[in-house]
Amino acid sequence: MAAVVRILLRRVALLVPLLLGIVLFVFLVMRFSDVDPASAFFQGANPTPRQLHDFRERNGLLDPLPLRYVHFVGDLLHGDLGTSALTRAPVADQVTTALPLTLQLTFLGLAVAVVLALAGGVTAAVYRDRLPDQLIRVVSLVGVAAPGFWLALLMIQYLAVDRGWFPAGGYVNPADSFTGWLRTMALPAFALSLPVAAQLTRIVRTSVVEELDKDYVRTAVGSGLPPRVVVGRNVLRNALVNPLTVLGLRVGYLLGGAVVIETIFSLPGMGKLMIDAVQNGDPAVVQGVVLTTATGFVVVNLAIDLLHLLVNPRLRTA
Repeated sequence: MAAVVRILLRRVALLVPLLLGIVLFVFLVMRFSDVDPASAFFQGANPTPRQLHDFRERNGLLDPLPLRYVHFVGDLLHGDLGTSALTRAPVADQVTTALPLTLQLTFLGLAVAVVLALAGGVTAAVYRDRLPDQLIRVVSLVGVAAPGFWLALLMIQYLAVDRGWFPAGGYVNPADSFTGWLRTMALPAFALSLPVAAQLTRIVRTSVVEELDKDYVRTAVGSGLPPRVVVGRNVLRNALVNPLTVLGLRVGYLLGGAVVIETIFSLPGMGKLMIDAVQNGDPAVVQGVVLTTATGFVVVNLAIDLLHLLVNPRLRTA
């Protein structure tokens, strides 16, 4: 346990410079973009040069860049993501409203991807080079090549418009109707997760095949243990190390893919919030969404590292 605590503290300590680097990158990108915060604030109002100058002076936009960065970090530490130029509302409030839906979509998609990958990858490995394996490999190859937005459009056409099994868009709060929430989130979650599930299936299959070829598996089966027990208790646990590594990286894809999927299905999450902010020239909202998404990606990868420690005891003694 002490080793786990030490490793956790080291990983958390590494998060500080990483997050500061992310903040610096986003800060520089937004400051050197073509969008002027002053012009965005007065959009459609035809401000005078004096009004623009007063706004920039009042908001520190005329300060040296290092000083602006220090103030920016200080505001972030107090939970201040800025003010929307369009709605004049705090960006943190808009992010807080949109973030729960994006988290629901991301983790629902993640759960679907993990279940499909484990079922498909283990089945393909157990029936290696036989018909189930060949079918799963072909389907996973198609899934890797198929973009999420294309799958989303196909699902809307065939499952929502033609057959009416699911709504084509919109969102129902689970507190109002859990069944309605499942129906509105099913197609977005599957469209988001299928490419990830296809990639993970191939990795799970390879890892399980490698474990099945090891001596301890032949010894366990030869001693009379049912193959199902050996795969469930020993093989699967040892084979999950590599898929977990890839899963941590794929969470970033899920968060990024949610931008497109939420727009297609008209879900009021972080993705739609950022798309609307880009279209309306609202740099503070874009900046807040990017920072929140990047921070979430870093935190999820920390959680994946902790899962590595649980799955692979050798990492705790290294």
